[in-house]
Amino acid sequence: MAEAMTGLHRSHRCTEVTNEMIGQEVTLMGWVQKRRNLGSLIFVDLRDRSGLMQIVFDEPVIGSEGFAKAGTLRSEFVVAVVGTVQKRSAAVNENLKTGDIEIAAKTLRILSESETPPFPIEAGIQTKDEVRLKYRYLDLRRPDIQKNLMLRSKVCGIIRSFLMEEGFLEIETPILQKSTPEGARDYLVPSRVHPGSFYALPQSPQLFKQLLMCSGYDRYFQIAKCFRDEDLRADRQPEFTQVDMELSFVDMEDVLDVNERLLARVFKEAIGVDVPQPIPRMTWQEAMDRFGSDKPDIRFGMEITDVSDVVAGCEFGVFTGALESGGTVRGINVKGQAAMPRKKIDKLVEFAKGCGAKGLAYICVNEDGSLKSSFAKFMTEEQMDDLCKAMEAEPGDLLLFAADRYKTAVEVLGALRLKLGKELELYDESEFAFLWVVDFPQFEWSDEQGRYLAMHHPFTMPYEEDLDKLFTDPAKVRAKAYDIVLNGCELGGGSVRIHQNDVQEKMFEALGFTKEEAHERFGFLLDAFSYGVPPHAGLAFGLDRMIMLMTGADSIRDVIAFPKVKDASDLMTEAPTPVDDKQLEELALEVVKAES
Repeated sequence: MAEAMTGLHRSHRCTEVTNEMIGQEVTLMGWVQKRRNLGSLIFVDLRDRSGLMQIVFDEPVIGSEGFAKAGTLRSEFVVAVVGTVQKRSAAVNENLKTGDIEIAAKTLRILSESETPPFPIEAGIQTKDEVRLKYRYLDLRRPDIQKNLMLRSKVCGIIRSFLMEEGFLEIETPILQKSTPEGARDYLVPSRVHPGSFYALPQSPQLFKQLLMCSGYDRYFQIAKCFRDEDLRADRQPEFTQVDMELSFVDMEDVLDVNERLLARVFKEAIGVDVPQPIPRMTWQEAMDRFGSDKPDIRFGMEITDVSDVVAGCEFGVFTGALESGGTVRGINVKGQAAMPRKKIDKLVEFAKGCGAKGLAYICVNEDGSLKSSFAKFMTEEQMDDLCKAMEAEPGDLLLFAADRYKTAVEVLGALRLKLGKELELYDESEFAFLWVVDFPQFEWSDEQGRYLAMHHPFTMPYEEDLDKLFTDPAKVRAKAYDIVLNGCELGGGSVRIHQNDVQEKMFEALGFTKEEAHERFGFLLDAFSYGVPPHAGLAFGLDRMIMLMTGADSIRDVIAFPKVKDASDLMTEAPTPVDDKQLEELALEVVKAES
């Protein structure tokens, strides 16, 4: 039977009780983790968000009624205990912060009873995600999840403190916005007052933070909730949190400087990790050439080598065909793996095909210096030697090659590099390797839309010296854009913004917008820019991803209180759900059955 806590006041959380308090009376409240009945004594592990404390119930101390009540306790009962701190009467538990003390209970109240939970409330349990997320309120009691969310809270506090010291103002921007479809798909919200019209949930506060710069607030930040209706994966959710900022009267160096110091403060104060200052930089082109990714993991080598010139005169059709069609031949050296079984090499070939490659060529450099290769019969001995030399091959190495269009070749080898790096344990999982990737292309070609799209967004400033290529050679226009990368994961990104009307008009034109289309989508911003706009730049980084990397979690679901699953549904609340006809009528909406 649940009891009230009238007259009781919690004095401490479990691990706030220390050896210095031996002999003192304390009042603890929490959940029963475990009960052990030894007949004359009952031991209970009491759990709250701080950790565990052992409670000992001794009938002469608590009385027969209290002792009998303690015998009824089960896992996840919520209790209040008043007792005296004492040295442990049994063995010390060195794995617990409170492992050498316990509470001798004088009073017990059962504040709430519990059914048997569907899984143990313990760290590191091997329970199916579907079950954990259906009972997320129980999953959130697990010590490892609580630790993650407490770190998240701490990080947010450090961020706010640092940015306010730097003169930033925290300003909230609207959640209900105008839809400006250019990039990811919007979540739309129908308007009851304006039938047939819709708001969009923000993919980012981009336009409003630029308007704040027009309004003279010069340094803005927000820990902002954002929404994107896109396919999910381990580090994506339909709703996510960004640390968003914008600064006026700055250039790229100012933005990178303040964010380097912010990251240094956060990682040092939150988890005791020193972030190198300055953080290394690499151009987008160099990152793609060396690592096949614009978010390279620099904790290990196995860099990509361009061997196009070396194989240009060979008779291997795969190589020469790629080169004749304007492509490239590139390779990676998997050190010490020449003895890799053929079945495993075949799996790597299939993996490469899954990444878009037509195939994968290989050379095994045996320990005696002889070569085993999938294409040796098409090459002279001298050509094979030159190829191995270009790859810096040594006895025992495995060489893998991709021949294709540049983007496909480097991205396939980049994906292979990451796969092999993880499987062969080539890097230290506990290392934090930061990198700025700068000088992104302004545009990227979309086969689907048959036009160039902005790689970041239409308000990113190109390098002034590249402006004359906007219409003649858009692929070579570089953007004043920058991403912060950690361990092969994009933490965030930003850019210097366009603040000159003539440049913005050219940008819209290069993206295929007419003046009318640009004004229809972004008219309020363009109008604001006609009233005096300062040079400005900004950056946003993903809070969820950062906490995931800081905690070593496998998914951002483990650092978000109530996440969605792969199809963007909530297993606990069963959202999204149909709504009744009356609600649809009020919104002037009709649901049409999708064709199967």
